[in-house]
Amino acid sequence: MTAQTYLAYDYPLLSAFWTMVWFFLWIMWFVLLFRIVLDIFRDDALNGWAKTGWLIFVIVLPFLGVFVYLIARGKNMGRRELAQAQAQQEAFDGYVRRTAAGATGPSSADELSKLSELRTRGDISDDEFRRAKELVLSGHGTAAGPPDH
Repeated sequence: MTAQTYLAYDYPLLSAFWTMVWFFLWIMWFVLLFRIVLDIFRDDALNGWAKTGWLIFVIVLPFLGVFVYLIARGKNMGRRELAQAQAQQEAFDGYVRRTAAGATGPSSADELSKLSELRTRGDISDDEFRRAKELVLSGHGTAAGPPDH
């Protein structure tokens, strides 16, 4: 029952370096594998049987399948990803435009604040302020700017 205990100083620096390299390559391999599987599903040019064939090839023989996929379809893989990113950007821009266009004008509180400011500066009289306030509160109009003199 003499179990050997390994401490941190028993693990050489070069071995730690190679462990990190292999760990990094292992993570990169899975990232590449998942990107290829996503690209297989994203591609509209492939029919169902072709997608199934590529998927089986990549899952059963992962190293060979990934390398053959990258050689055969790697260039278009980048184009499809770029097209998807552009479509997402256009959808976002359209959403922002629709949201901005759907925004109504200033609220009643904003209009009343402007009216009060115009009255304090003396641009409108108390009677004009009262009539404009009634219009704003009834929802039939907005506050007009200072009258043109």
